Amino acid sequence: RQRGRGAHRERRERGGQRGAWEREANMSKGGGSNVDEPLDLLRLSLDERIYVKMRGDRELRGKLHAYDQHLNMILGEVEETITVVEYDEDTYEELVKMTKRSVPMLYVRGDGVILVSPPLRTS
Repeated sequence: RQRGRGAHRERRERGGQRGAWEREANMSKGGGSNVDEPLDLLRLSLDERIYVKMRGDRELRGKLHAYDQHLNMILGEVEETITVVEYDEDTYEELVKMTKRSVPMLYVRGDGVILVSPPLRTS
């Protein structure tokens, strides 16, 4: 393996990071329904609504348009729910506030993803 500038060119020539989303989308079009690796579950969920639990008590529900091996995702028609827990210092009560918003299209950075749940599949 090369290091430095040549390594980037070699990775790109092998089909590295630059075209990963296109390869995933192409695989999904004629790739069957086998689940051999964890990311295959996401491949089978393309163009379907999924649930994503994020760091910081955030939850997303939306249509999966694209993803890569880092769990970066493009979601459409997204409903984001943010849960904030506050404590009343006088009564020591826990106050849970939930904020919801709708976003037409959202880029999700993979390092914030905790869990991805595909839609329920009935046989």
